[in-house]
Amino acid sequence: MKRFYKTSSTGTVEGGFSVLLDGKPVRTPAKAPLTLPSRALAEAVAAEWADQGDKIVPDTMPQMTLSATAIDRVTAAAAQVAADAAGYAGSDLLCYRADTPVELAQRQAEGWDPVLAWASERYDVQFQTTAGLMPVDQPEETRARFRSLAESFDPFQLTAVHVLTTATGSFLLALAVVEGRCAPAEAFALSRIDETYQEELWGVDEEAAKRRDRLAQEIDQAHRFLSLLASA
Repeated sequence: MKRFYKTSSTGTVEGGFSVLLDGKPVRTPAKAPLTLPSRALAEAVAAEWADQGDKIVPDTMPQMTLSATAIDRVTAAAAQVAADAAGYAGSDLLCYRADTPVELAQRQAEGWDPVLAWASERYDVQFQTTAGLMPVDQPEETRARFRSLAESFDPFQLTAVHVLTTATGSFLLALAVVEGRCAPAEAFALSRIDETYQEELWGVDEEAAKRRDRLAQEIDQAHRFLSLLASA
């Protein structure tokens, strides 16, 4: 799409803050008002609009994309999105361990055990782990705790949490980022212990590298989104 505006700014509206293009409020792709809960997020989205060149490139506007997703998709389906994110905890990446090779199993234990211990204490839950491909069911109390936790996020927070969960394959790593237990890069590295080990053995595939970089960016932007939501 060709750029159709000269200036980008922010304003206040009922319920939050807006982004203005030549003084006119921005709407989401579904034509809903882009009402944002924090001034910091509105300013970040306005900056993305201001940074566009002659053509508007949505892929260069991650905060706008996350905001629109929260409004257009997550708000109307919050229960489903929360259930999907929390569902990862029922078969969380951190609970599935390799039995061989020993070096990989050791890396998993060293990286994942501290996060499991933190989550167990922080949320007063217990986890079952398994080796190999055998499935393991988490206690119902654990699954219920995380369902309730996911449902406690507002649509904007839940949008970021869902991105973090799907990008890492772990609801626990997503929560670790949300709670400040792990930095985004650390959580991503922990989610890729298996892949990193295989890359050390066999080298890096070009397509896999592109996917890795994309997921890393998604995690960074979701974390920034959360930080902007929490800012004044």
